[in-house]
Amino acid sequence: MTSTSDPRAPRDLRTELESLTTEAFRPELADIDRLPTLDIARLMNGEDATVAGAVAARLPEIAAAIDAVAERMARGGRLVYAGAGTAGRLGVLDASECPPTFNTDPSRVVGLIAGGPSAMVTSVEGAEDSRELARADLDGLGVAPADTVVGISASGRTPYAIGAVEHARDHGALTIGLACNAASPLAAAADHGIEIVVGPELLTGSTRLKAGTAQKLVLNMISTITMIRLGKTYGNLMVDVRASNDKLRARSHRIVALATGADDKEIEEALTATDGEVKNAILTILADVDGPTAARLLEESGGHLRAALAAAG
Repeated sequence: MTSTSDPRAPRDLRTELESLTTEAFRPELADIDRLPTLDIARLMNGEDATVAGAVAARLPEIAAAIDAVAERMARGGRLVYAGAGTAGRLGVLDASECPPTFNTDPSRVVGLIAGGPSAMVTSVEGAEDSRELARADLDGLGVAPADTVVGISASGRTPYAIGAVEHARDHGALTIGLACNAASPLAAAADHGIEIVVGPELLTGSTRLKAGTAQKLVLNMISTITMIRLGKTYGNLMVDVRASNDKLRARSHRIVALATGADDKEIEEALTATDGEVKNAILTILADVDGPTAARLLEESGGHLRAALAAAG
């Protein structure tokens, strides 16, 4: 795959990479391969323990970005993740978990990985270096002003992620740049730059480690808190869970029980009357209304169960 996005000489690119915190060499770990397995495990565990603190330092920026995402999604917009390699895989993973967890349409949260679906398991040569490929992928989605595009890149310089953010901004979409180096081009290109600086990796340049963990934590926050803001939960209960198998049907029953305190018979009757919709079933019990009324109240309240309960009096 050819790309005209990054014409710099290999030596210039090597120099740039050497300046990145995520690529730094740690001489104190040069003999790690000689250590006992338990000692290596302790080292890794100690490294991982620092990641949450690095995320905590950027919570105000993360919260501001989430509020902006939720506002767009409340107007019908989509949340689109775009990245290459590990970063792209993490975006696809987060997007794929939203439908079963929050009953979202698969088109509402989308993960794009440089090189397409096959890049989830196999490296696609040159894909991450192509801004043009990112533009084509977003054009395929028909990115629009109500959408949000999150570019993900540990280095903060991956052309695919930067190209996605730049193209999305050109189309009026909200943009977020998630990187693990300070003063990154990706964060600079986005409306909301989030830089989680986790420091050099245990294995030099292996950003699937601390950087990947940091990205996963932030993506968890973006999707989960956005869904809370959109009314996909009631307290800390997943009331929009999709009961597509026996385990989830059992979970649906338990969620209704936790929310209402009703007995098994009343819960089963409520779930039957609402075609298994947990949120509706809770409303029928707590507001003492029938299934169609619960559906109407929830529609009028934009799917927010607390607002529907208030409207029911």
